[in-house]
Amino acid sequence: MRRALAASVAAHGRTSPNPSVGCVVLDTAGEVAGVGATAPPGGPHAEVTALREAGDRAAGGTAVVTLEPCAHHGRTPPCTDAVLAAGIAVVHVALRDPHPAAAGGVERLRAAGVEVTVGTLADEVSAGPLRGWLHRQRTGRPHVTWKLAATLDGRIAAADGSSRWITGEAAREGVHALRARMDAIVAGTGTVLADDPALTARRPDGTLAEHQPLRVVVGRRDVPTGAALAADDVLHVRTHDPDEVLDALAARDVVDVLLEGGPVLAGAFVAAGRVDRVLAYLAPALLGSGSTALGDAGVGTISDIVRLHVDGVHRVGADVLVDARPERTGTPTTSQASG
Repeated sequence: MRRALAASVAAHGRTSPNPSVGCVVLDTAGEVAGVGATAPPGGPHAEVTALREAGDRAAGGTAVVTLEPCAHHGRTPPCTDAVLAAGIAVVHVALRDPHPAAAGGVERLRAAGVEVTVGTLADEVSAGPLRGWLHRQRTGRPHVTWKLAATLDGRIAAADGSSRWITGEAAREGVHALRARMDAIVAGTGTVLADDPALTARRPDGTLAEHQPLRVVVGRRDVPTGAALAADDVLHVRTHDPDEVLDALAARDVVDVLLEGGPVLAGAFVAAGRVDRVLAYLAPALLGSGSTALGDAGVGTISDIVRLHVDGVHRVGADVLVDARPERTGTPTTSQASG
């Protein structure tokens, strides 16, 4: 299942609005015969790719898949048809499909005599590339990750406005890898005017990554002519309302959103309860003054504090990455995902 999860990670960012699924097919001897991941919309699903790679070795074998094989005909035929046609005897599924049109694959396979188990590494898989898609199925909204890079005293820029670079090279490479997995990157007009960001995903050598997310500017002010984001492929949402921003992105089939700048925009999303994950890159450094990472978030008293649940703390070069989520949201649990 972890190998299937790794395959889904490699495809993350190129499958929306479809879920990024991974599948591994084992032959009757338990050896890996095929590995697949969801292709871009209109292409084969993970199961079909893995079965094609396995060929005749799939007969009597096992399929391990991060999401229940679909039982409906969308852009492609049902994956359950491919599993049955290949002669697979056992299927291990991490998560049931919460989408009513696609669900029912487990029942169909069992009815045809295939042994099916559900729940293998369910919590681990639900926290992976399927996280945003599962959130979209539950709420109807894109999943929002707020990324910040700050000093230990919470500053994102010095008193004179300079901010390059607070975190180290390893952290910056991690951010670009994260951008390449996102459907959209959002920045406010204040950040655009102050920093002129490009919001692109780049490889360590500086070249553009294969997948580039939709670049989004939020705010009523115009983007200056000549700015990096003064481009035809940039979506400018002229509002300060986070829900209007998310509605505009949902209309474009966006699933995973990366909120990058700046503190005013982040504060508005936190105040609206629209931040679902926080990735905080913290540098072992102090500034003492300058811009803070978060603006007004609607917290007037300590009883209104936004508490976070920490899912992980990682060293990234000289910096520390804290992966957390507001306690109100939660990562889908096994029972939620199997609903």
